[in-house]
Formats: sequence, C-alpha cells, structure tokens
Amino acid sequence: MTRRKWVDILISVTTYKYVINKMKINSLQIRELLLEKNLRLFGAKELGGLLGLSRRRRLYYLEKGLNEGLLVKLKRGLYCLKTDRPSELEIANRLYRPSYISFEYALAFYNLLPEMVYTVTSATGKTTRNFSVEGKNYQFTAIKPAAFTGYELKTVGATRCLMAEPEKALADYLYLVSLGRRAAPDRLNLAGLGQAKVGQYSRLFQRSSLNGLVAKIFKETDA
Repeated sequence: MTRRKWVDILISVTTYKYVINKMKINSLQIRELLLEKNLRLFGAKELGGLLGLSRRRRLYYLEKGLNEGLLVKLKRGLYCLKTDRPSELEIANRLYRPSYISFEYALAFYNLLPEMVYTVTSATGKTTRNFSVEGKNYQFTAIKPAAFTGYELKTVGATRCLMAEPEKALADYLYLVSLGRRAAPDRLNLAGLGQAKVGQYSRLFQRSSLNGLVAKIFKETDA
C-alpha cells in the first residue's frame, strides 16, 4: 500500500472519529455550553459555531433538542432553552432587529404610564410587524430612520436589553398619537422628565403636530 493511501485512510479514520464524538454530545452538555456562553437565544448558526458542527449536524441537534424537550422554537430560526427561558425583554430585542423597546411598555417600565401593559412594544427601523410567542404579544412599530435613536443598553435584573430613554419613549408614543394610531394618554407621570429633551427627540420626526402635542402635554401637566 502506498504512502498516499495510508494518509488517506488516516484522514478518513480521524474524520470518522471526530463525527462520532460530535454525535455523542448529549442534551446536558449542550445546555451547559449554552449557559456558559450566556446564549439564551440563538439561531442554528450560533449553535453550530458553539459546538463546531456542520450545517447538517447543527440541524440534527436542533431537531433532537426540540424532540427531547431541551429546546423551544420561538419563531423560524430562533430558539431558546426550555429550562432557562430568556426574559420577554431579551426576546423582544431578538425577535425583530433592529429594534428597541419603547412606547407603552417603556413608559410603564419607567412608571410614566400607570396602566398595566400586556404587549411588549418596540420601535423598529424595518416595517411594522406583530408576533405572538407562547401567548405573549410583541409589537414592532416602524419609525423614521432619522428618529431611530435615543435608546441605551439597559440592565434589568439579569437581563440586558435595548430600551428607549424615558424622554424618547414618550416622544415615540406621542408620535403615534399625532398619527392617530394611539389615543392621547389620560394620565402621565411626567415628574422629572425634561420637556426640552422630549422636544429634541420629537423634532426628529419632523411633524409640527407632534411638536405641538408635546407642548400641550407638558402644559396640561403643569396646570
């Protein structure tokens, strides 16, 4: 047998052993690796990169994880661990990108809006979309590219998410009011909120009716 043949056989055996070892990865190991890398939300490519798998093998492990109850499919191409769920804030940021949490949900988070909010509302630079994930509604509303700013990476408990600053959340919300897509708020707690900063963000939308609405809201609050 030639040297070349021996090299080919050696490569084949090594490749075979590598594949077999990869096939032996169990659910517990996958969970531990995902938690170690803090990958509570991931796609097929991310899982494949983490485990060093080919496209075919990562699809195999996704299917295996779903069948065994290790993984949950949140939408096409997006998965999470069933035992270690991400927060709704993390899900909102990942469901539809680019986006940041704003409007009613952010206003309620900052205690500017006293009502309970059941839908996680976000602003997006893409087209408006709605998603329902495990009984929770996620609403993404398109805004102008020039107004896609005024958000920050916020830490909420063990969660990190992109969320509008209080003033930007109000400007975003009043923008929808000016379009007739939201009702004017009956009660707003604007204590500690800067009218100048809200006005600065509102002008990004280039709507005179929005600028007038901001002035009216603050005037009514001061009265």
